[in-house]
Amino acid sequence: MSHVKTDKLSARTASGTITLGESGETFALGSGATVDSGFTPVAISINASASSGALAIDASDNFQFDSGYGSTATAYGCRAWVNFNGTGTVAIRDSGNVSSITDLGTADHQVNFATAMPDANYAATVSHVGNTSANWSECVRSLTTTSVEVIYKFTSSGSSTLQADDRNTICVMVVR
Repeated sequence: MSHVKTDKLSARTASGTITLGESGETFALGSGATVDSGFTPVAISINASASSGALAIDASDNFQFDSGYGSTATAYGCRAWVNFNGTGTVAIRDSGNVSSITDLGTADHQVNFATAMPDANYAATVSHVGNTSANWSECVRSLTTTSVEVIYKFTSSGSSTLQADDRNTICVMVVR
């Protein structure tokens, strides 16, 4: 693997494309883009080949890539996730962008975000590790910019009544 270290790198072509290596890998800067100690490009794309872009950050700061789908498209990442103990004293095992869990009652928890979402138009999912002999229903009850509330209930064999039961392992993921 080769490494290049320099204090300044400038493109000498009208397109602003810098070609690296003998196989033609390119690093293209969009109009008005700069790469400096602050690294604040207006647009940047890194191509695995001289053909269409495989990885890009567009002028609106959207991360885009082509992972074998035939075109470069915006990637929507996981904005928050948590794995927590939902029994007894609620405790987070591990998480990303989650500041705390609020126990709202049996099988009802609020996941609080460390950094708020820009709006409540995100997708959230909840799952648990538990008894497979019952019919479980996990549900997102409310979405706000600062938290998501999740509930989970089950019906036992031969019953149609939903019953709440805290679970040892609850997992929540938020995508936007």
